[in-house]
Amino acid sequence: MKVFVMVGLFAVCYATFATAQEPAPAVDWQFTNLEMVGEHKMTIIGSPRLIDTPNGKAAEFDGQSGLFLEINPLAGLKQFTAEVVFQPYAAGAKEQRFLHFQEDGSENRLLFEIRLTGDNRWFLDTFIKSGDGNYTLFAEKSPHALGSPYHAAVVMDGTTMRHYVNGLEEMATPIKFAPQKDGRTSIGVRINRVSWFNGAVRRVRITPRVLEPQQFLPH
Repeated sequence: MKVFVMVGLFAVCYATFATAQEPAPAVDWQFTNLEMVGEHKMTIIGSPRLIDTPNGKAAEFDGQSGLFLEINPLAGLKQFTAEVVFQPYAAGAKEQRFLHFQEDGSENRLLFEIRLTGDNRWFLDTFIKSGDGNYTLFAEKSPHALGSPYHAAVVMDGTTMRHYVNGLEEMATPIKFAPQKDGRTSIGVRINRVSWFNGAVRRVRITPRVLEPQQFLPH
């Protein structure tokens, strides 16, 4: 009887330990419709469209439309990798925000932005506000051609913010970071409905840990 109890106790402890070691799942949003994504209802502003791409469906934005969700997948995360697969178009304003996560009741946020350069190219501009800190990665020395899909990522390890395009690190900065709280997400526009995006967004993934470039989503 004692042996049985010890074995059973060991099995329970091992199972608990194994469960504790399992990494938290990623939030993975793929746009197969414009009503729900990841079991979350979206609020539609304007007239975004669902389009077919060679790698699956995507939400297309015309510079006057956006999608809003009452959830912030960055809430509580001390470390994260935020990824987006998208295609910017040669249209619209020079500054366009296309993915925005923000906690309720404050200005703490993460923004993905593009800047059109006027010569049929664009570059990535990412921004984190955390407490009194404002951290911008303005990659004007790393322009990209329009007309193709791209992958962009912001990786936060708790002390450094890095951003990547197609798996290549473009910029990094030290950061004093505190996890965001519950909040909202907007796609295709900033949450306060300015800086509208012309282009398509196919996939958004938030992983609650640091990923290496070889682990990023394909684009």
